[in-house]
Parts: sequence; structure tokens; C-alpha cells
Amino acid sequence: MKNQLMPQTRKFLWLFAIMLMAVGKVSAQNKPEVLLRFDDIGMNHAVNTAMEEVCKTGISVNATVMFACPWYPEAVEILKKYPNAAVGIHLTLTSEWRYYRWGPITGPSAVPSLVDSLGYFFKNEDEFLKSEWSLADVEKELTAQIERALQSGLTISFMDPHMGISLVTPELRELTQKLASKYNLGISTLGSNTYYNESYKDMWAIPVEKKKEVFLKHLHNLNPDQPNLVILHIAHRDPEMEVLEMHSLLKRQNGVPMAGQHRQAELDMVLSPEFQHMVGKNFRLITYDVLIKKTGNK
Repeated sequence: MKNQLMPQTRKFLWLFAIMLMAVGKVSAQNKPEVLLRFDDIGMNHAVNTAMEEVCKTGISVNATVMFACPWYPEAVEILKKYPNAAVGIHLTLTSEWRYYRWGPITGPSAVPSLVDSLGYFFKNEDEFLKSEWSLADVEKELTAQIERALQSGLTISFMDPHMGISLVTPELRELTQKLASKYNLGISTLGSNTYYNESYKDMWAIPVEKKKEVFLKHLHNLNPDQPNLVILHIAHRDPEMEVLEMHSLLKRQNGVPMAGQHRQAELDMVLSPEFQHMVGKNFRLITYDVLIKKTGNK
């Protein structure tokens, strides 16, 4: 009797295990999907090392690289080591920091309508829009940035606009979409410009002392019917980052530039045990390459 029951018992246990795996798979699929997008990678060393610290945790992330910035080669070498990071191009047409500036990789003389008197990109959206910018110059510069990214050795999945500039007018939006189609790249959302029906949460404007609370609360109230995009700006609050001050945003408090504190706070909340514990339990982290493949739409 014992020998007769054993095959039946094994069959029952095998079927039970299959059922558990199926239930677990369905449960995982039903969890809300979250896209963590880390912007401004390649801006400086403090940002790059923070991105590497996040990548080392093994979570799925989306890193948008500023290929117009001088620290982009370090970002490329870091991201090559981490297959859990999907890489996008942070299309750059502005240079917002006081004393730390960058300009077009095509050179000021090649795209004269995109630069100020010193040959740098304009500081913000207002300055850009008030200038006599040329759509042809924008196309030339953004094409150069995309080509540099594709030649870097990284697999590029998508692109998005730094400070929203390349989507801020209908003409710029049409150009960005044309370039995305030409190079077979996705476009990450910004505000009302949604390409994969993502919901949208940007942590940058949240006060430093409230960031973690707001971040975790948001992750407890996700939309299960669409991808949930959270945009993050991280850096180590080291001497390099501490002296950086934006021209128009995050003015000093008590004489101290605030950008380093904001970026360190966003890094800390992503590395926090509370957040790490939620990953896979409350939601699934996904990347744009997965989202693009799933939707079949670029």
C-alpha cells in the first residue's frame, strides 16, 4: 500500500508546487508597475557615484544620461557594469548651474541660436524660449547627442527632455518624436506629454525634510492600471555637489545652496530599508526597455 501511495503523493506535491508557482506569478503580474527614472546622470562625479550605489542594490532602474556634460564618459563606464539599468538619453538644451556650465557638443559656431554670449546653453526654459532659437540648430544638436550615446557602447532604450525643453512647443515635440522614430527609441513622459500612459511623480520640488515621507506614501497609493513613473535626482552631498547652485531654482537657505541636500535626500530614500523592503512586495520595478517591448510601441 505504501509503495502504491508514494507515486500519487509525489504527483500531488508536484501539482501543488506548480499551482503555487502559478499563483505567485499571477500575483506578481497584478502588482503595480513602477518606473524609477534617475535624471542628470553624467552631470558630475557626485551624481555618477550615487547612481552606481543605487545600481549595486540590484533593483531595476532607468538612468538618463546627459551626453552633453563633461562627466558622461564616467557614467558610461559605470552603467556598462549593471544590466539592471536601462539607459536613456537626457536630451540637453539648457545649462542651469551657476559657475558650472556646458554647451552644445556640436560647438557654439555650429548651432549659434542655442547659445548665450559665452557659448553655453541658455540657463532655463524662459531664456531658451525668448531667444531666437532655430529648429534646424536644435535638430543638429540633438542628433549629435543621440549619435554620441549610440556610439558609447551602451544599449540605449529611450530618451527624455532635460528640463522639458525638447517637448515644450509643438514644433520641438514633433522634432523629438521624429528623432525617436528615426533612431527607434522610446520617449519617457514629462507632464502631459505621455507616450506609454505613465502616471507621473517628480520628487524634485518636495522639501528635503518631506521627501522620504511623500515618496513612500506615493508608493502605497499606486495606480495598478498603468505604469507609475517616479522621477528622481540623486547625488552624494560631497564638496563638489555642495557648491553647486542653480540660477533660478532652489535658492540658498541660510546662505547654503540646497541642491546637494535635495539630491542626497532622494538617494537616501531609495537606499532606505523601508523602500527596499517594498520592492517586489508592494509593486514591481520595471525598465523602459521592458515597457517598450511589452507595448510593442516606440
